[in-house]
Amino acid sequence: MKSITISLEMASSVKEFVNITQSYDYEIVIKSGHYVVDAKSILGIFSLDTSKPVTVEIYSDHCEDLLAKLSKFAA
Repeated sequence: MKSITISLEMASSVKEFVNITQSYDYEIVIKSGHYVVDAKSILGIFSLDTSKPVTVEIYSDHCEDLLAKLSKFAA
């Protein structure tokens, strides 16, 4: 498992983030406080407080390409 802290304050950022994560087969979740949502679910992400940074957990050991794409959202 790998994790990265990101910021998704703008709705356009959420849409771009979901478009990126949907192209991967492995499980990806977002944690914000006590809440955990599927990172491929735009509605799930909008249910979180996106004004604060969130943690993305990627359940794959071979996800360097995804981490590189998500680095633009790094908090």
